[in-house]
Amino acid sequence: MIDMGKTLAKVSLWDRAGRRLDVRTRPNVAAGGVLDVAGISGWLVDALGAFGGHPVEAIVPVGHGAGVAALKDSALAFAPVDYEATIPDDVMARYRAARDPFEVTGSPALPHGLNLGAQLWWLEEQGALEGTTLLPWAQYWAWYLSGAAVSEVSSLGCHTDLWAPAAGGFSPLAQRMDWAERFAPVVHAGAVVGTLRPEIAAATGLSPEVRVLAGVHDSNAALHAARGFAEVADREATVLSTGTWFVAMRRAQGDAPVLPEGRDCLVNVDVDGRAVPSARFMGGREIELAAHGARVDDPAEQADMLAEVPGLLAAGTMLLPTLAPGCGPFPDSAARWIGEPGDGRAAACLYAALMADAALELIGAREIVLVEGRFAAAEVFVRALAGLRPDCRVMVADGPCDAAFGALRLIKSGLAPAARLRQVEPLAGDWEACRARWRMETTQ
Repeated sequence: MIDMGKTLAKVSLWDRAGRRLDVRTRPNVAAGGVLDVAGISGWLVDALGAFGGHPVEAIVPVGHGAGVAALKDSALAFAPVDYEATIPDDVMARYRAARDPFEVTGSPALPHGLNLGAQLWWLEEQGALEGTTLLPWAQYWAWYLSGAAVSEVSSLGCHTDLWAPAAGGFSPLAQRMDWAERFAPVVHAGAVVGTLRPEIAAATGLSPEVRVLAGVHDSNAALHAARGFAEVADREATVLSTGTWFVAMRRAQGDAPVLPEGRDCLVNVDVDGRAVPSARFMGGREIELAAHGARVDDPAEQADMLAEVPGLLAAGTMLLPTLAPGCGPFPDSAARWIGEPGDGRAAACLYAALMADAALELIGAREIVLVEGRFAAAEVFVRALAGLRPDCRVMVADGPCDAAFGALRLIKSGLAPAARLRQVEPLAGDWEACRARWRMETTQ
């Protein structure tokens, strides 16, 4: 599986039973307002080459939802835009005036280029799209490996402004601008689109018969992984995927909630085209900033961070949102500390738990909340979240069940995780009072 995230690129090797055998990672650094396609490409070939001695049968690309590639004359026309690049104010104003209502797309108006439509509008005004074929970020890597150009619904349907979930097709804006016609044909995430290009096979030592699948949006890959658990599969449950972004995705039994547009709620679209009420915030980025870059998921540090929590709660120490302006449940709030946070690690986890609790409330999450991804290993975060949501069963897996495993389930749909779920023990504390004070301070 290859996972091209905003912060990290990963290549992981799995066996047929769903066990992860190895993983390679690379930090991604965008520069000059574009994504580092050349750097990632070279690293990807080397990483795949490290697995050249294994009988690899298939590769599934996973990617974040705010990248788009343009092909022209069988090559990348230009480096994809970094979604944190600054789009000129006048361009953004024209785009915002033209975009479809939230009720149609389920896409909120997001800053910078987080709406793919904003990137395309900017590129259109520069004349850069003429004669191009467009691919979502995950599907670009399917093309890079196989030469087959396709699009996929979970990648098109995640806060892009390009998809209308209820209609099951491209949004009116995408059709008016002829972007719908520019996108490569839409196929299922699990469709085999081709085999390895001969030059990639030769460079990596992999078989030229390795199948390449269309691929999937990263958060929706995590959702697809979680549905492998019997406790989650066809029940009322919410998956909280954690990485650079924390994305809460609810499988609602009965009527879907009415989502507020201005609080980073959205309608994701799963691999089968079904609407998924969702809410998100830039949790990984905010934890990194609040903790000054220190890891909060290091197993060796969990006991020390847990020991700090009673003192932080007694002192009323808290971080108010938001360190990612324009994002999350409180997009217009200015971050500030109340009290002394120490080294920031435990306090950052408490902040993330309070933010996650707010996001879960916005989508009406109940019964089961499964936390997956890197920060599921941050005990202060998951145990504080369990304290904040006593009416839910907050769960984590005792082994890998992440976006890469979700991608693996596209190859073998009935595959169940080797991992097991465990219910998180809530941290002691008056969490109702903590939440009330945090929200009161946030809204002042």
